[in-house]
Amino acid sequence: MFRSFASYLFLIGGFASFLRPAFSLDPRIVGGTIVDISQHPYQLSLQRGLQHTCGAAIISNKWVVSAAHCVSLSASAYRLNAGSNDKYKGVYYQVKRIIRHPAYDDLTIDYDIALLEVDGEIRFNDRLQPVKLAEKELANGVMVNVTGWGAVKSGGKASPVLRKVSLPIVDRETCRNRYKYVRSITDRMICAGYMQGGKDSCQGDSGGPLTANGTLYGIVSWGYKCAQPLYPGVYTNVADLRWWIKWISGV
Repeated sequence: MFRSFASYLFLIGGFASFLRPAFSLDPRIVGGTIVDISQHPYQLSLQRGLQHTCGAAIISNKWVVSAAHCVSLSASAYRLNAGSNDKYKGVYYQVKRIIRHPAYDDLTIDYDIALLEVDGEIRFNDRLQPVKLAEKELANGVMVNVTGWGAVKSGGKASPVLRKVSLPIVDRETCRNRYKYVRSITDRMICAGYMQGGKDSCQGDSGGPLTANGTLYGIVSWGYKCAQPLYPGVYTNVADLRWWIKWISGV
């Protein structure tokens, strides 16, 4: 579920066989439903060349937010598709500049956030709108929505149309206990999902939005596989990094 590119081998006693050889970071929607882009008009497809790689979200007519692990190359390598349920049939925008958080770490996946400046301006309509940015975290158990074109099962193919899954916020201490033999859950992370599994973001959803009532609270970041019991998805904590977004983009 890193929900994008890397694999990690964790050799921690018997836990290694449980994790298996790979801890993947990629984005997707498992156990969700098809949704119209007009209900989530901030949703973008971040593409490298002609291929969807991650999600992203509009925060102004000039700026887009995604996950730092999604954008390791120069701005010219990426483009954004907007305003369509089909990730290849919308309006395309070129990326002018990418600013990854300077504290982002590939190993810890901490500070997993990046701002992308659009070349030109995004023209808003009923299918293209900025998302509000969270100022504080949500309480444990509050339901949130995650949207994207990611795989509908772990290791599966990306969805051709936009999908949504609704998940409850999981308190940070519970999440830390779940992942204590895998990776640290920091204050720059929030968790969401069902302990019984079955619903989650997945490969291809990385960088995409986790929202509630039209406000962006999280960015799809990482997790153990997809929709696994006892392992909620991990998301970048927008409220904790709100100051950085404001400092860079003015939004």
